[in-house]
Amino acid sequence: MVVRPSGLADRMSAIRRQSSEEFTLPVDAARNKAREIINQSAPSRLIPIVENWRQLPDGQIQWCAAFRKRTDGPQKTDEW
Repeated sequence: MVVRPSGLADRMSAIRRQSSEEFTLPVDAARNKAREIINQSAPSRLIPIVENWRQLPDGQIQWCAAFRKRTDGPQKTDEW
């Protein structure tokens, strides 16, 4: 089987979509939800990320929340 860069990009994109959730909310609700996700306790090797924050023409905010693996070595679980 020949592995092509486009095939790898498609697989990586699918993995990223599976590990993130998209939201579309009014401004205040979006801020509150993002803060809730950032402040929630996560499994020890994951960190919550809010990404792709943008305002739509109707004034709502569209954004994604994801959990990514930490890469900074061992971590203490009580620092959240």
